[in-house]
Amino acid sequence: QVQLVESGGGLVQAGDSLRLSCAASGGFSNYAMGWFRRAPGRKREFVAAITANGGSTNYRDSVKGRFTISRDNAKNTVALQMNSLRPEDTAVYYCAQSKFGTPLITTSSYDYWGQGTQVTVSS
Repeated sequence: QVQLVESGGGLVQAGDSLRLSCAASGGFSNYAMGWFRRAPGRKREFVAAITANGGSTNYRDSVKGRFTISRDNAKNTVALQMNSLRPEDTAVYYCAQSKFGTPLITTSSYDYWGQGTQVTVSS
């Protein structure tokens, strides 16, 4: 059974940075990893994903150039560096492990999910 535990969320001001981390157990290095978020009243949406070997990434348009996803397969961790945060980035952020090695954007492509960490960006 895979367990994912996120950390690093918090309350920041617009323009600030945060770094989210996700610690995984079991079968980590064979699968792509992703970050998703759910804002109040909205569906869960794709944010970023990275291939199993870390060689390729994928981002939603609104975070390109501001967010960076990375992974350390030796430590079974995946991170999301978030810079130039905006109030519209406010959401619960979830780490997820894919069924596959490629960085897909649909929630159905992911088998395991963390409990989420709250990110709040004030204007």
